[in-house]
Amino acid sequence: MDVRRHGGLLAASLVALALLALPGAGQAAEPGSRKALDEAAVVNTELALAYMKEGNLAAAREKIDKALQQNSRTAGTQMAAGFIYDQLNDKRKAATHYEQAVKLAGKDNPDVVANAAVFFCMNGDPKRGEQYMLQAAESPLNRRQDVAFANAGRCALGDGRPKEAEQNFRRALAINPKQSESLFQMAELTLAGGNGLQARAFLERYTAVAPVTPAALWLGRRIELGLGDAEQAARYAQRLKDEFPTSQETAQLFDAERTRP
Repeated sequence: MDVRRHGGLLAASLVALALLALPGAGQAAEPGSRKALDEAAVVNTELALAYMKEGNLAAAREKIDKALQQNSRTAGTQMAAGFIYDQLNDKRKAATHYEQAVKLAGKDNPDVVANAAVFFCMNGDPKRGEQYMLQAAESPLNRRQDVAFANAGRCALGDGRPKEAEQNFRRALAINPKQSESLFQMAELTLAGGNGLQARAFLERYTAVAPVTPAALWLGRRIELGLGDAEQAARYAQRLKDEFPTSQETAQLFDAERTRP
């Protein structure tokens, strides 16, 4: 199963890092003191992220390395370093910083843990990624637990573990029955498991809460063909041609129609 078909593989986003306001705001820190170094690290971390967003990776690396020298004991700075070294394609160094960020974040920052999870899911360590995503999902401070469980499911799918993926998607739907990613993936999984009627029901729930996509129409056609409803399958096929004529799924449809006996 190609988990990239629908919406991309766990699209990573630069969440706002928790660079907390420093104590004693307004009071000048003594040069060279611990407080002065901590303040400088926050400033350099923010500058590093700003340079990264501008595409100036050389300046971003210079600032984040300086921030780490000044204070490497905050999850925010370690997470920023992970982002930047990932962009620099130094995956080994990025992984080290993400690991440090998770250790420093503990249970207090599920966003940091979730971002580390995305990195590992997308860079060859999906089991660790799923573990971190579940850690983020189970945090009582996480306001989007359903999304984290859905991402954990995507991570398990990418690792070829559909049973674990299904468990994660069902946990997401138990929290939010309208969680669109989980509904779509459950339609795929139940179809693969031979339950066309259940797949149809999941897809109907999905289309009730999410915009129609080429992937959804292609899945609908496959479901209806499996259930023996050629007329409904033809409707899905025609919508693909009419609404998404240049999509990958429409190209697959034309290939299927050309090879049909």
